[in-house]
Amino acid sequence: MGHPKVLVIGLDSAPPSLTYDTYRAEMPTLDGLIARGARAELESTSPPITVPAWTSMMTSKDPGQLGLYGFRNRKDHSYDGYAFATSSLVREPRLWDLLGRAGKRSVVLGVPQTYPPRPIRGAMVSCFLTPTNESSYTFPESLKSEVERVADGYVFDVENFRTSDKAGLLERVYAKTRKHWAVARHLIVSQEWDYFMMVEMGLDRMHHGFWSFMDPAHRKYEAGNPFETAIRDYYRALDEELAALLALVSDDTIVVVVSDHGSKRMAGGLCFNEWLMRERFLTLGATPREPTPIGRVPIDWGRTRAWGDGGYYGRCFLNVRGREPEGTIDPGDYERVRDDLVAGIEALADENGLPLRSRAVRPEEIYRQVRGVAPDLLVYFGDLDWRSVGAVGMGGIHTFENDTGPDEANHDWHGILVVSSVGGTSPCLGDLGVASIYDVAPTLLALFGCEIPPDMIGRSLVPPA
Repeated sequence: MGHPKVLVIGLDSAPPSLTYDTYRAEMPTLDGLIARGARAELESTSPPITVPAWTSMMTSKDPGQLGLYGFRNRKDHSYDGYAFATSSLVREPRLWDLLGRAGKRSVVLGVPQTYPPRPIRGAMVSCFLTPTNESSYTFPESLKSEVERVADGYVFDVENFRTSDKAGLLERVYAKTRKHWAVARHLIVSQEWDYFMMVEMGLDRMHHGFWSFMDPAHRKYEAGNPFETAIRDYYRALDEELAALLALVSDDTIVVVVSDHGSKRMAGGLCFNEWLMRERFLTLGATPREPTPIGRVPIDWGRTRAWGDGGYYGRCFLNVRGREPEGTIDPGDYERVRDDLVAGIEALADENGLPLRSRAVRPEEIYRQVRGVAPDLLVYFGDLDWRSVGAVGMGGIHTFENDTGPDEANHDWHGILVVSSVGGTSPCLGDLGVASIYDVAPTLLALFGCEIPPDMIGRSLVPPA
């Protein structure tokens, strides 16, 4: 007996709070999948960000094993040696590679960290990391002209989503989304496949762009604003796109809806390097008079022990003698300095003097291996209620304006996982509680009756097929 086809719909940053509760009644297609299948809250990677979370999901390997800690990673211990996390840095086989070895054909559309595309048994359209439409972004290469024709000019991402022009942002999100799903509908009927996976980034861009407009608890919320229903309306639109896609496949197709992490309102930003300067870990050669990225200011490395990167989480790097070019920390003092940083970070207060509940994590304590050049500490300000702001010249350590443009939401620890079928029998039923992002790949392999590699972290959530 053959195994059914499996269709995976990735909704980047979809949180349980909105998907399972607030907007579930607005999404009849997803509601039906949940009702006749199973759902879970999906614990993400540490850090819970798009790169490396989707690759961790598809390999069942943690960020340390992958050597990927964000979009940009230190490629050596120099002060400016960074590499973007393209597919060339992914050295572990992903799910479609394993399925290909088992003779299964895959279609992969927009899954993060697939640019540049690699040969697979099937077809691939690469992700939002693709530089331009002039790039070679499909496998096979001949598929590119087809994608461009179907989409009337394909769009990889929502450019400049951190903007105050919300009307323009809304137009760009919808334009990108329509093109993306048009290509999905085309590929799902024109390609032969056993496994089909697409990831929609538009939801993440909507959360970052419009969260404060819909959330009364957000400090920037104004009742009756013109974009109060923008996120709700986009969830509705996604559900309509999902319905149109499901109409093209057979009832026994297994459907998995999944997100790489969640989202929540951003309370503010913690100016990481400003704090490191205040605590005398970081010394600048000159202090800028206006907010300036840390990479654009002179740092007095001979008087610096640590510096930080901004983003949805903070990365702290130590300036170690014999490791960094102008290291100041004796290797024998490394752990003491790191302990001091942890204590200081975890004692941080908010703008009202209340505990911020920040955490600073040593990578070797959470990863099975630590490959590449990892941060010396991974920092979660306010347990992700606060963003890490890397710029200096901010005038203090708390800010309510983002240094990289308007941004209303931060990432959260839990995403979603729905396992169901178009209209047939679901492989599992009910509330699965909390599952791990590392369980997704073993679960998908089990649905195909494939052997689960022993070095995968996770476990299958469904009985063997």
